Amino acid sequence: MSSPYDPYAGYPWQPPDPPAPPPPHHRTPDHPPLGHHRDLRILRTAYRWQRRVATLTALGYFTLFLILSAFAPGFMSSTVTDGLPAGLLLALLQLPVTWLAIWLYEHTARRYVDPLADRIRKEAAVDAKREAGRQGTGQRETWR
Repeated sequence: MSSPYDPYAGYPWQPPDPPAPPPPHHRTPDHPPLGHHRDLRILRTAYRWQRRVATLTALGYFTLFLILSAFAPGFMSSTVTDGLPAGLLLALLQLPVTWLAIWLYEHTARRYVDPLADRIRKEAAVDAKREAGRQGTGQRETWR
């Protein structure tokens, strides 16, 4: 940049340097960015509880079966009905308990996790459209 006090800045017939452009104006968003959104923390918590409930249902029952097999052989070999030992009955119940765990997982997903995820997905789409609209209006040029 030339200064009026610098005799060697340029020739007298050259125009002065143009002023520096003002810094761009950044508007702060009215809402927090999506990555730090409160709903994402709620979604992660709901998903974590969903996994824990389903996993503990299936693995908890299987662990109980293993503990009873190891430490209560008398109970496991006792008959429940005509020739059906309790151990075999508990082993046969493993399949319905696994189905129950799958049902619990799907039920909690439909009831708690999916609505949260849908709401976050819709908010992200609205945010993306809003951001595209902001960027699109600032970059348009008019040709005459």
